[in-house]
Amino acid sequence: MENMLARARAFAEPLIAGETLKTGENTLAHADAVAAIVERMGGSEAMRAASYLVYSCQHLNRPQEVIAKVFGQNFALLAVETTKLVQVQEQARSATGAGHLLEGVGTQTENVRKMLLAFSRDLRVVMLRLASRLQTLRYAASVKQPVAESVARESLLVFAPLANRLGIWQVKWEIEDLSFRFLEPETYKLIAQLLEEKRAEREGYVEQLRQGLESQLREEGIQANVQGRPKNIYSIVKKMRGKSLDFAQVFDIMALRVIVPDVKDCYAALAWVHSHFQPIDEEFDDYIARPKPNGYQSLHTVVRERLNGTAGKPIEIQIRTEEMHDHAEHGVAAHWAYKEAGTKGYAGVWAGGEYDAKIAVLRQLLAWERDLSGGEQGKGLFDDRIYVLTPDAAIVELPQGATPVDFAYSVHTSLGHRCRGARVDGAMVPLNTPLQNGQTVEVIAAKDGGPSRDWLNAELGYLASHRARAKVRAWFNAQITHETIARGREAVEKLLQREGKTALKLDDLASRLGFKSADNLFEVVGKDEFSLRNIENLLRPAEAPPADDGVLIKKSRGSEKSSRSGVLVVGVSSLMTQLAKCCRPAPPDSIGGFVTRGHGVSIHRADCSNYRTMSANHPERAIEVEWGAPKGEQGAVYAVDVSVEASDRQGLLRDISDVFAREKMNVIGVQTQSVKGTAWMTFTIEIADATRLSQVLGVVKAVPGVRSARRR
Repeated sequence: MENMLARARAFAEPLIAGETLKTGENTLAHADAVAAIVERMGGSEAMRAASYLVYSCQHLNRPQEVIAKVFGQNFALLAVETTKLVQVQEQARSATGAGHLLEGVGTQTENVRKMLLAFSRDLRVVMLRLASRLQTLRYAASVKQPVAESVARESLLVFAPLANRLGIWQVKWEIEDLSFRFLEPETYKLIAQLLEEKRAEREGYVEQLRQGLESQLREEGIQANVQGRPKNIYSIVKKMRGKSLDFAQVFDIMALRVIVPDVKDCYAALAWVHSHFQPIDEEFDDYIARPKPNGYQSLHTVVRERLNGTAGKPIEIQIRTEEMHDHAEHGVAAHWAYKEAGTKGYAGVWAGGEYDAKIAVLRQLLAWERDLSGGEQGKGLFDDRIYVLTPDAAIVELPQGATPVDFAYSVHTSLGHRCRGARVDGAMVPLNTPLQNGQTVEVIAAKDGGPSRDWLNAELGYLASHRARAKVRAWFNAQITHETIARGREAVEKLLQREGKTALKLDDLASRLGFKSADNLFEVVGKDEFSLRNIENLLRPAEAPPADDGVLIKKSRGSEKSSRSGVLVVGVSSLMTQLAKCCRPAPPDSIGGFVTRGHGVSIHRADCSNYRTMSANHPERAIEVEWGAPKGEQGAVYAVDVSVEASDRQGLLRDISDVFAREKMNVIGVQTQSVKGTAWMTFTIEIADATRLSQVLGVVKAVPGVRSARRR
């Protein structure tokens, strides 16, 4: 491992030796300090090596790939996860503006949630982030340079409680003091100054008390090691403010720690202390019989010296074993270095192996999240979320009231669809059982299949997550769409067989009808929103009426009358005419003619903007025209475009098409487009008389959802 540490530092040095962090600290020096703090926290050599790899990530194009090649995938994941978390925290702090975490509750909540989830993927990240934050504060203090208020407040309100939860007391105290130093510099200086003024007097008294207690306990056969306990400034402030004490009262409290070989010696030492000093009953706590939630164990008592008629100064005494002291100093981290957990117990839970140890630590992280959820005025920051564990001890974030089905969908959509049962903390439970923070959930899934429709029934309580509910709906919608398309495809293919057009490409047919793909055509046909007659009309177009039957050129006075044999112009007969596609004129529209180059006369509506522009530019080519009488029994028909704007809904296209069918108007083309709930449709229909069209458009406007219907 020594080799691993040296290799990691050598790998990182050329990348980070010449750069500085935003605080101004040299990056390599910061990594050296983090490695040293991790070592004192009880981290392994491998974790110290990881301290250097984390700061190398931003200098590598593919950090995970490069680090994995040199040091293995385990280190690569740790370095990348820690780097991501650093970026999350920076973004969260910048989002809070001035940095008052409690003012930006939403941001703080999101920040802590992401930290929690990042820790769950690789718990070594906890120690590395705590060590890095402690070093950032230490550096700022050493160069007498204030840190950003957002960093100091985050350290005090998020990182210190995390260290406390994991029982890493030394880190907790130092982070608290340094954060407080930057947040309330005047108060910090005042208390530090008062402490320094009484330091010599206090230390002399404590040393005398320490030696006397240690020797007297040893005379009683108790091999005790008695130590003076340093005071942490932030704890003094909290005690002073919480109990309304003045400085003198707080400073006068002496503090000693008694470390003995085993538990029976703890109680023997306590009995001796209580028999030789005056105990203050309300200040006694037995954390050996009832450990703190983070696993801390110790006996706490406050006593006074027995003096002649007067009460002596209060003395705080903690009594614990060496093992308890080790845990109290370094916490869970001292015994846990990723896959090196062994069989040590955490938080009153005896860990039978790596999995149990990891579960114990994760439960402490969940408890840390709950600690932070207190908020102001009792309002929780996390009342809307819970965290549960997968069988391999990863944390999954879910909404309050979530069930095993929500859990399955959060892991993977496919697992949600196939979910058929669940075990919670090893016991089978109904799928609509609400989950609780910290539970371990295992999903029992079928090999294939889909969700139950009962899951969408809110009264049955199967789903609390909007995201999971949307996935269930999407599955059923996909099934319905698939069946609708199959039904539409079958109808279209049968029609093509009847018409002898089976060689026609379906995508080409759809495109000619104004649809993006064949499936879009099949879907509207399957929903009965598009008549098959439209396809028949496309496959068997009506014979176009002779051009000379449709339009007759108006002759000048004195010219011969129009003949039935063709279209006439002044002195010229059989002149070719065509109806302009830009405005699609139809009787009885007022029309005008424009002589084109090589294509005869183009007939436009008189109000057509194209016609007005061309006539203004070339007045000599504009001629008067009028509608002629149709030839034969069958009247001529004309193609016109109708634009419809409507609120999009299911069945809209079918309802409008039905109007045209009832009014005996043949639809020969449809184009549709829907954007953000609004549908735009263009129908190309055949009419004999434009006057009739205005009546039909009035009926179309009455269709539910239609906002406007007009001729183009």
